[in-house]
Amino acid sequence: MNRYNQEEMPSTKPPSTKGWFWIPLRILLVSFLLSLLSFAVCLLLGILGLAISARLRGVHPDMALAYRHFAFPAAAVIGGIALIVVTTMEFRHYRNRAGVSPEPWR
Repeated sequence: MNRYNQEEMPSTKPPSTKGWFWIPLRILLVSFLLSLLSFAVCLLLGILGLAISARLRGVHPDMALAYRHFAFPAAAVIGGIALIVVTTMEFRHYRNRAGVSPEPWR
């Protein structure tokens, strides 16, 4: 007589690691979307800041400054940070799914 219920026992076979080639696509897509979102938010904040400062000084605002000196550099920095963070998260997820411990001491 078998003491263990075979249906409830976890499989000892490691999960499939097929599909690793989608990782770079997901990394680039998420990084691009986060960069685009940060560009839009920073541009909105830059336009609002320029409009308020121009209104207080009584001059016409130069909206090109919002693109060149505020939104684009901020989006580039946030995009670089997003690329590093998303790459780290994707590889951790891939390793955990493959059954590899992320810490070498375990």
